[in-house]
Amino acid sequence: MSARKLEETEELKHKTVNKSLSKAIQQARMAKKMSQKDLATAINEKPQVIAEYENGKAIPNGQIIVKIERKLGCKLPRPGKKGGSGGAKQSTTGAGGQSAAAKKGLTRGGPPKRR
Repeated sequence: MSARKLEETEELKHKTVNKSLSKAIQQARMAKKMSQKDLATAINEKPQVIAEYENGKAIPNGQIIVKIERKLGCKLPRPGKKGGSGGAKQSTTGAGGQSAAAKKGLTRGGPPKRR
């Protein structure tokens, strides 16, 4: 197998930032009238990092995304997790505000409550 075929396989590619995140960063930065360099120095990163995020070439890092969100003052679309159904988590609480397990005296991950 040649090196070129090995490089082109899907399994070996890194996950990169999606277009919606890169567009959102760019639009929020422009709205604040900041350059890539200004934003980078404000969050203690290199200007190259901001350029990679805006070009969609960066590997997503949650800490950097949070720093950018704080500085720009807006929520950015996060990269989704694999296999996520996207549905809301179902609640097990009853009408009283307590879950069924709590009403029975059971605590999560431990022994039953003492009375």
